[in-house]
Amino acid sequence: MEPHWDDFKIFLAVAREESLSGAGRILKLDPATVGRRIARLEEALETPLFVKSPQGYALSAAGERLLAHSEEVEQSMRAATEALSGPADTLAGQIRIGAPDGCANYLLPQVCAAISTANPDLDIQIVSLPRVVNLNRREADMAIAVSPPTSGQLTVQKITDYRLHLVASRRYLRLSGPIETRADLAGHKVIGYIPDMIYDSELDYLSDLGLTRVALASNSVSVQIKFALSSAGLCVAHDFALAEHSFLRKVLADDISLKRSFYLVRHLGDQRSERLNRFAEKLTEGIQKEVVRLEEQA
Repeated sequence: MEPHWDDFKIFLAVAREESLSGAGRILKLDPATVGRRIARLEEALETPLFVKSPQGYALSAAGERLLAHSEEVEQSMRAATEALSGPADTLAGQIRIGAPDGCANYLLPQVCAAISTANPDLDIQIVSLPRVVNLNRREADMAIAVSPPTSGQLTVQKITDYRLHLVASRRYLRLSGPIETRADLAGHKVIGYIPDMIYDSELDYLSDLGLTRVALASNSVSVQIKFALSSAGLCVAHDFALAEHSFLRKVLADDISLKRSFYLVRHLGDQRSERLNRFAEKLTEGIQKEVVRLEEQA
């Protein structure tokens, strides 16, 4: 019995989701059907592809070897589909982007809206997660990260630098009195990330400033900014977010200024996809311009 491409699609879904139910949700199949198809593929290849346990489906040694080949077939099928559709001036289909909270809330909506307007047959999905997006599990077609990954079959392209400052609401500063030196920060409530949920050291802003206690914390940038807008304390905010929040003011702007970077991360094999390459180019250019535009208003 020869395996079919559809069997490899099911294999990839189970490998990425590590469960029949997770794969079934993606494939819109019931778990029993997914299990039968995996059993059929294992029978055709005469080797077990997964180690089953109450915790889920983990790849066997043979499954690990098959994974790389299956992903190559998947990428070739995508490239073939694009080639058959012929050249076009506009983009079509669905593209999903994973991004950190700040970028997803304050940059991507307007950038992706502009791309969508120019490409009416394109469906764009933004996934905002308080963690690194797992491209190997195909959680997204591409991801924006605040530090470049150092492992995996991925390509990394720097998009742009951006600035962050310590901010507070005008009301908070009026009630708390002037903050003229770093020493004046003592005694002020600090807003930031939940310390044990900081998934990237580049987000550990408060350590850079020597501020240890986080009186009000969230894993969401938007929640942190809303704390500040409520005059609850001081927080570190992206300059590109300040244009939307006129009630926030920079604190010790000449002394406290942080610089970080955004990177575009993609599957290595997706370089063969002209559609994804074109979208990545438009996305990168759009983010660069939007950061400049918004920071000039901050």
